[in-house]
Amino acid sequence: MIRTWHLQDTRQSLVLAGHNERLPEIVYWGAVLPEGEDLAGLAVASVPDVTGGMLDRAPEVSICPEASESFPGEPGLIARDGAGQPLRPAFRFESETQTGRELRLTYRDAALGLRYSAQFTLDPDTGLIAARAELESDEPITLHWLAAPVFPGPQLADEMLEVSGRWIGEFQIEPTPWRPGQRVRDNHTGRTGHEHFPGLILPARGATKTQGETRGFHYGWSGGHRMVAEELPDGRRQIQFGHASGSEPEPATGFETATLYAAFSEAGSNGCAVAFQRHLRKHAPWAKARPVHYNCWEAVYFKHDLAELKSIAERAAALGAERFVLDDGWFGKRDDDTSSLGDWAVDPRKYPDGLTPLVDHVQSLGMEFGLWFEPEMVNRDSDLARAHPDWLLGPDDQIEGRQQRVLDMANPAVRDHLFAAIDAVLSAYEIAYVKWDHNRVLPYPDAAQARGLYNLLDRLRAAHPDVEFESCASGGGRIDFGILERTGRVWLSDSNDALERLRIQHDAALFQPACVTGSHVGPRHCHTSGRVIDIRTRAWVAAQRHMGFEMDPRELTAEEAEVLTSVTRWWKDNRDWRMRADILRLDSADPAVIAELQLAEDGSRFVAFAGQAATSSQILPRPLRLTGLDPAARYRLRLITAEDLPRLSRGIPALKTGPVTLSGQALMGQGLTLPWTFPERIHVIEGERL
Repeated sequence: MIRTWHLQDTRQSLVLAGHNERLPEIVYWGAVLPEGEDLAGLAVASVPDVTGGMLDRAPEVSICPEASESFPGEPGLIARDGAGQPLRPAFRFESETQTGRELRLTYRDAALGLRYSAQFTLDPDTGLIAARAELESDEPITLHWLAAPVFPGPQLADEMLEVSGRWIGEFQIEPTPWRPGQRVRDNHTGRTGHEHFPGLILPARGATKTQGETRGFHYGWSGGHRMVAEELPDGRRQIQFGHASGSEPEPATGFETATLYAAFSEAGSNGCAVAFQRHLRKHAPWAKARPVHYNCWEAVYFKHDLAELKSIAERAAALGAERFVLDDGWFGKRDDDTSSLGDWAVDPRKYPDGLTPLVDHVQSLGMEFGLWFEPEMVNRDSDLARAHPDWLLGPDDQIEGRQQRVLDMANPAVRDHLFAAIDAVLSAYEIAYVKWDHNRVLPYPDAAQARGLYNLLDRLRAAHPDVEFESCASGGGRIDFGILERTGRVWLSDSNDALERLRIQHDAALFQPACVTGSHVGPRHCHTSGRVIDIRTRAWVAAQRHMGFEMDPRELTAEEAEVLTSVTRWWKDNRDWRMRADILRLDSADPAVIAELQLAEDGSRFVAFAGQAATSSQILPRPLRLTGLDPAARYRLRLITAEDLPRLSRGIPALKTGPVTLSGQALMGQGLTLPWTFPERIHVIEGERL
């Protein structure tokens, strides 16, 4: 007996099939199948042969591979009963519910008292498949590992693209060859992590950013994930994602995974990226236009002086800022990072009249007011830690990070206290935005921490629906679809170095649209790299995403202020369509050039950024091929940074001297001839469909 299920939109088909009431496997995931496809025949055709050295039947790579089936790879469930004995269920079909493009399957092992459910939802607007699993037990059990529904790994693929990184070096794409055995990531930091973003791109052989069959995955969870990409001895491959192993330490009768998002594309990794970007744009918890930020951190750090802050706010507003964010240092007795974290009351030494004078001044300049918090953390030198030492997570002799500890967010009393403290501040002042930081890893992984965070954020958002929250974790340490269900913006990196940002933003666009990605113009002398970068490059790199400033505006020369004001004005003039645009990463023939194209929803216009990140090996720029355009349409292009070209650009290429009109096919097939420029500069090209 074969049961089959089919989810389909205009981009893809997903077919599951189960034999003899056993758990199903995904027997097809790819381009749309023709109407009337024989799904049972497809399932039968997918059954592998048997030869020497094998079992008499190859166990399915099911949506939850079972140890009871003698599965030769990683099982999808590892658990123990109350007596500590391993559980090896043999699930059998119980029920199904399919409504449109949503499918829910339930299986049960009656002897062990276990029920497993898997849900698949295909969103025709974005092309994303959302999959999640649940496990119920009649008696409390201890869970070590539960995978979200398991997908097969593609066979015609030589490598996988993982996403690694570090502080001020997030979103590094690491090609990893497929080989027999397991590639395992198990992130025990307790948060999404700089080190292992929960994503994976699987290009078919020959696929690039702009062409070829590609599959992508993202596990939308903020508490640390585990990934298993495995090639079995027989050559079949599986992809598993779930919570970090051991992050459910307490016995329970119910467990569930976060949502695993899966994307299929025939247009290279860009097709997957567009699906992920559109998902976040569709579900973003904000509605108004994105305001230009000003954040005072790299201008004043902990040295808060009301008169200086007012002066800085005036200069920021004159440059075009629309939101002023007061960062760390406004509360308790916070003069450095060793004390007062957790004491969320305004420091009367710095603000004898509270925050009202600064808030009023900022609003008089036409800007919103935003405020920094780090609610999940505490210094031992704080009133909170002295009053409630039992609220601190982990052993007393643990290694600290940034001189701070973690609060036990699983404790309802902790969440109630934090809600009351933050609610009091948000109620006392007209605050439009909260930068929510998280500056150290957990002492051990605990999924209850992430659930506690979600609970607190949900309560605060319900109480203050007009406040926008940003996720920051030493920059990009907590960026995932779980936190982005609750926050409208992420701080991509603590690096404001424009060259580093150019690369980080480019690769983060595999998963993030511009509208949620904060990017700021940093100081002339970058605080994290020591590099000095021209204001034009700093401004245009920030203008690629949700733009802001994070320097002391008093350091700007008159020329620098004029450049920054001009770029900011351009950003405002174009933000409405660009914050809804698809970011398409370009395949550059020159590895020194990092380039992308931002294409409007209706395809009527685009802007391309080509950053000269390093010195090219050849004398002249190689043609830059665009993507995503209508081959038959004609486009008028204009280099809006032509005035920034150096004197060594001595020729008269068409793009430099005036508008260029070419077909979409020419722009994608041959590409643009760019003018020569110095390293650490950037070309910006506007395009309009005629």
